[in-house]
Amino acid sequence: MELRIRDLTKTYPNGVHALQGVSLTIGRGMYGLLGPNGAGKSSLMRTVATLQEPDAGTVTFEVDGRTIDVVQEKNEIRRVLGYLPQDFGLYPKVSAEDLLDHFAVLKGVARRSERKALVRQLLEQTNLWDARKKYVGTYSGGMRQRFGIAVALLGAPRLIIVDEPTAGLDPAERVRFLNLLSELGERAVVILSTHIVEDVAELCGRMAIIREGRIVAEAEPLAALDRLAGRVWRRIAARGDEAEVPVGLPVISTKLLAGRQVVHVYSEAPPGEGFEPVTPDLEDVYFAAMNGIALEVAAVDAPADGAAV
Repeated sequence: MELRIRDLTKTYPNGVHALQGVSLTIGRGMYGLLGPNGAGKSSLMRTVATLQEPDAGTVTFEVDGRTIDVVQEKNEIRRVLGYLPQDFGLYPKVSAEDLLDHFAVLKGVARRSERKALVRQLLEQTNLWDARKKYVGTYSGGMRQRFGIAVALLGAPRLIIVDEPTAGLDPAERVRFLNLLSELGERAVVILSTHIVEDVAELCGRMAIIREGRIVAEAEPLAALDRLAGRVWRRIAARGDEAEVPVGLPVISTKLLAGRQVVHVYSEAPPGEGFEPVTPDLEDVYFAAMNGIALEVAAVDAPADGAAV
């Protein structure tokens, strides 16, 4: 089971180059796509989900011994695709049970008894069974996201795309949702598109970072962390002051902590007085890539189907 994206490009009528030669190979399990808003994440996900045409490039999905051309065989890929977009609409005054039953009909599940069993299974899987009679318009943000996953899981998809799924969720709902995604990754290709570094750190064995429509880094998170080990340093300024950085030293990130400025820099050797070494985390990897610091991490080939992730 493998998704192959090759040299994908997309330019919108307003001149925005949303995708510029994107190539990725994604195998079974959780795969994180990191990038800021406007980086091209949603454009890539919408293209893979057959909601828009690329200008150039190919997308293929290998599953059960066959290869589906995503661009040319839209109906074929939709049979094995589950998609949770960043924003989706629901009928607010319909119960979750009735609405999911309706979507099951649209998915082609004709027999009522089969739909009833399927609806129950999905609502239990997403921890919504006890709230099945409630109108979806009364659901919290996390419950709505879990209902969206229930809809996406209709038809037992082998390729699942979730776009910014935890944005706006409270910590408890976020944990529930991430646990659900982790379970799904055991039997399908699951692409998690997000700007939240922690989501990828907790879930994904492989990831890519996209900036201005280009993939600027692709690696296993642990390999990327190893590349930065011993090369990240920080300086904490006194309250009200700015942390000075030697000219020419690459800055990874600058942020405030308890009213003091904390600067992380990249350096092969100790950068000077006032700096101390720090253990890098995935946020350092992300900001290093976003700031043009070459991580020199080779792209990771997807593991063979069934391999550990």
